[in-house]
Amino acid sequence: MDLVPAHDGTLAPRLGGGPFNVAVALGRLGVPSTFLSRLSTDAFGEALLARLRESGVDASLVQRGPQPTTLAVVELAPDGSASYGFYTEGTADRLVADPGPLPGDVAAVCLGTLSLVLEPGASVYEAVLHREAAAGRLTVLDPNVRAALIPDAAAYRARLHSWLASVGLLKLSVEDAGWLAAGLDVGLDVERALQCWLDAGPAAVVLTRGGDGLSVRTAGTRVDVATPAVAVADAIGAGDTVAAALLGRLHDRGALDRDSLTALDADGWRDVLGFAARAAAVTVSRAGADPPWRHELGH
Repeated sequence: MDLVPAHDGTLAPRLGGGPFNVAVALGRLGVPSTFLSRLSTDAFGEALLARLRESGVDASLVQRGPQPTTLAVVELAPDGSASYGFYTEGTADRLVADPGPLPGDVAAVCLGTLSLVLEPGASVYEAVLHREAAAGRLTVLDPNVRAALIPDAAAYRARLHSWLASVGLLKLSVEDAGWLAAGLDVGLDVERALQCWLDAGPAAVVLTRGGDGLSVRTAGTRVDVATPAVAVADAIGAGDTVAAALLGRLHDRGALDRDSLTALDADGWRDVLGFAARAAAVTVSRAGADPPWRHELGH
């Protein structure tokens, strides 16, 4: 649950959480999606579950528990960018159990954010990542780094690098890339870092630069697209919307597999990235993580 500054100086509760936002955005885009996590049975947990269902998300893999919902206290900069303080000790989502192999109709699995930092849940999701990649599913990783919750930066960077052989699509913000690049012998050269990560396993790496646009790198393609100009309410959920919209557009194109990512040409990537940029522009124009519905984006 994000606690977001309101105009009167109070903190307004907004439903959130990276993977949750991705699931909601996918559901609203009309993409069949299922959310795997553990939600509290408290009032916040009930609201989160209701949002999933209202957005068309399958909640059959959602686990429940009496522990409280994780809280994120948001600070907003004048440009709408957000920083966070977290209350995570003993919260429900950290205790997620391994569901075993996922249903046979699953084509892609998207993981990321705090779920891959906070134990014991992080090890559960790590096991899911490797197992589902080995089963041939497209895996998407969005680390969405929150450095304040990472006690050992070097260990986390090394652990993330160990995941990349099982990752089909790596999505990063420019801030993520800069922080993670400190663990590589590339200085502050983000472009060299992107190549290092691409060489480690992913078929594609997508980089978001906020108002400066999005780009993708594959073994044979580099494409950059601009971000639509909008009045920004805040940037909460923008990166999650990008991750969902990438998956949604790839789903539309029948390209939810590693081979299709590799084969996608520059025009195809412009279409995918452009759709993601339009989706994120809607999200940043609204307060809190409120991804767009498909009818808001056109074709």
